[in-house]
Amino acid sequence: MRLNSALFPLALIAITGCTACGRSPDEIREQTARATSTAARDAKAAAQGVVQGLKQQRPININHASPDDLKSLPGINDKAARRIIDHRPYADSLDLVKRRVISRAEYDRIAGKIETR
Repeated sequence: MRLNSALFPLALIAITGCTACGRSPDEIREQTARATSTAARDAKAAAQGVVQGLKQQRPININHASPDDLKSLPGINDKAARRIIDHRPYADSLDLVKRRVISRAEYDRIAGKIETR
């Protein structure tokens, strides 16, 4: 009898802990929807960060890059991207400086991030 009287409060606590704490099904659905929305938004942001990180690791081919790809380089704005595109093709990335498409200072900022292959 003593064992049963000790187990009863534990069983009651376990059962109470597994209930929805008096929340209605609508509240539970709403909370689940918010959590799902937040998780989806966070996953999308993480995926965009990975894509951006991969772009930054691979050199950009200045003979084939889009204006947006070129503008992702440090110091390259719309005008500079358009000049780079207008003077294609390039045998070597240093052609950007030799042809006076961009300044030497601009080239030094992006030299390790571009290629011509």
